Amino acid sequence: MVLNHINLVVKDVDKAVHLFAHCFGFNLIVNRKSKMAVLANNENFALVIWGQVLNKKEELPEYPENFHIGFYQQDEESVWNIYRKLRQEEGLKFEAEPKLIRNTFGFYLNFENLMIEISVNPFKENQQ
Repeated sequence: MVLNHINLVVKDVDKAVHLFAHCFGFNLIVNRKSKMAVLANNENFALVIWGQVLNKKEELPEYPENFHIGFYQQDEESVWNIYRKLRQEEGLKFEAEPKLIRNTFGFYLNFENLMIEISVNPFKENQQ
C-alpha cells in the first residue's frame, strides 16, 4: 500500500503553495481560485492544500497536539541549507536552530498552526 495524499487545512492557500513549491520542491498541479490546491512531488505523493474558507470558518484550524508532517533531508548540511532558505520566508515560526533531536539532526517550524519537522532520516542506515 502506498500513501497517496494528505489534506492540510490552511488559512492562506497561496502562501502554503509558495512554501511547499518554493522550499520543499513540490510541483503545483492545480490551484482552484486560491481556495484549494494540489501539489505533487516526484514520489507519487500529492499534497492537498484545503482553504479553511471551504469549511466556512474564520479561525485557523486546530491540529491535534503533536500532529506534524516531516521531511527527510540527506544529511546535516542539507538540513542547514533548507533551514537558511526557510528563514528567509515570512510568517514562519521556528522553535530553534537545527540540533540533535531524538536519534537524528533537525528542527521544527510552524506555518500557521501546522508543525513541520525537517530532519535527517534516522533509519537510513537500516534501509537496504
